[in-house]
Amino acid sequence: MTFPDKPQQKRHVYLDNAATTQMDAVVFDAMKPYLTEQYGNPSALYSLGRGSKKAIDAARKNISNIIGSQQDTIFFTSGGTESDNAAIFGVAKAAGKGHIITTKIEHHAVLHPCQELEKQGFDITYLDVDTNGQISIAELKKSLREDTILVSIMYANNEIGTILPIADIGREILKWRKANKSLYPYFHTDACQAASLELNVEKTHVDLMTMNGSKIYGPKGIGLLYKRRGVVIEPIIYGGGQEMGLRSGTEHVAGIVGFAKALENISPLSTDLRDYLWSCISKTIDDVALNGAALDGDRLANNLNVVFKGVEAEALLLYLDEYGITVGTGSACATGSDEGSHVLMAIGKKKKDIQNSIRFTLSKHTTQKDIDYVMAYLPDIVMQLRNVSSYA
Repeated sequence: MTFPDKPQQKRHVYLDNAATTQMDAVVFDAMKPYLTEQYGNPSALYSLGRGSKKAIDAARKNISNIIGSQQDTIFFTSGGTESDNAAIFGVAKAAGKGHIITTKIEHHAVLHPCQELEKQGFDITYLDVDTNGQISIAELKKSLREDTILVSIMYANNEIGTILPIADIGREILKWRKANKSLYPYFHTDACQAASLELNVEKTHVDLMTMNGSKIYGPKGIGLLYKRRGVVIEPIIYGGGQEMGLRSGTEHVAGIVGFAKALENISPLSTDLRDYLWSCISKTIDDVALNGAALDGDRLANNLNVVFKGVEAEALLLYLDEYGITVGTGSACATGSDEGSHVLMAIGKKKKDIQNSIRFTLSKHTTQKDIDYVMAYLPDIVMQLRNVSSYA
């Protein structure tokens, strides 16, 4: 088996930005003082602590302006997983019992809490999706019940890039609450992949929204939960009562500052390079297929999830890595699991296609030279892997 010669000067092409992103220099610059000089505990009364508290307040204000909310609706957490858990367990603890609606393509940070609540006696409905990863709003409406306390539907899928109609869903939930004269169900969305989309909470009609820093060229280990005024949740972390009593623990001041700076700098990506990559793949490699929505459909501008038939995805990932090319096989949080992608299963993909699927997610730093570099090696690597697997 002969693979392409490796270049004398290996180029690093990072195409797994749905897993995490490179931190922007301006974000690091904004964070640095709070890591080295202004390191006071924001709960302290002395000036070093007050400086940290002021920085958190400024970040909270900037973020609330971006998402169109009040400052007291923003709660900082350790990341998207904690925020999802805080929303789901928080609503469940406050309600005590009830029914929750979610989808079969949610991140495990939503699915696993729902599965745990099932063990505790809560009733969970997992909505089906079509081949594009879209739910039926009609099915959602049919699933709403008098005891439904929460609907949790992601804004954009981390594996196949499907953008769900959050504003339409929010309007239907508002109508249902009004017709039934009920405060429930609350509407939560995981928006970790959706920072370049509409985030205004009044336009999207969300009651709870999860975001994190590592997906938006910001720091890891920081996230937020937006909680609309009047929404009742119980804390899942107890201690010193920080974050207005909903999330105890000394605040990650530098992370919060960096998160706000990263969110300020977000701008929509063009689809041009993603479409160029797909054009190159589909023209030079036989037996490939796109997972999820069409490129001109409801799909994130940086997402390309591709089946390379006859090629084990993990083998392709590792061989590409030898040439400096970084890609993904699905949710980074599920790496090492024996289970296939639950998202690809939900959209009806066969087991073999799931095992043969690679996710490319581009960033604002990706260039056409990066794509050309990938295409200088990808076709031959695929061919050689097919040869060794006796693919016909």
